[in-house]
Amino acid sequence: MRKLFVFPAIAIALSFAACGGSENKNNSATTEETATTSSDGAATETVPGIENVELSNKIVVEGNDQMKFDKELLRVKAGEEVELTLKNVGELPKESMGHNFVVLASGVDVATFGSEAVAAADNDYIPKTSLSSVVAHTKLLGPGEEDKITFTLEKGVYTFICSFPGHFGVMQGKIVAE
Repeated sequence: MRKLFVFPAIAIALSFAACGGSENKNNSATTEETATTSSDGAATETVPGIENVELSNKIVVEGNDQMKFDKELLRVKAGEEVELTLKNVGELPKESMGHNFVVLASGVDVATFGSEAVAAADNDYIPKTSLSSVVAHTKLLGPGEEDKITFTLEKGVYTFICSFPGHFGVMQGKIVAE
């Protein structure tokens, strides 16, 4: 009887530990943003490190079992079609470690979107009530699967996340469309 209690307790503790807390251990410069004013007077975001990222509208991103995308900063040409392929290179089952790639509209609060996504399992964790917050998204992928999407972005900085429950806190990055 005691074993029946211990194993679920350990599993729950491990899942909380895997999700991480509010502490972000990756305090790299790519997560910091500043506002600048462009020559036309409009405020734009400057993302440190963007100058080191190759400009490409054909992108492959991998998600793994450590809840990480292999790229956290993407640079694309605004107004032109972007072709993005997401590959789940992990081995854990889709039900416990599925990944998707969600490009959020500018100004969307990631934490709010992520908390709404938890209740949207029937729609690959894309909340139907927040579809206006989504520019583009892949389907939810299991191990060894991939999905390709195409979309066009206006000039700006966009956040991308994995909306699988517990992932959005660490599986996120920026797309700079210039």
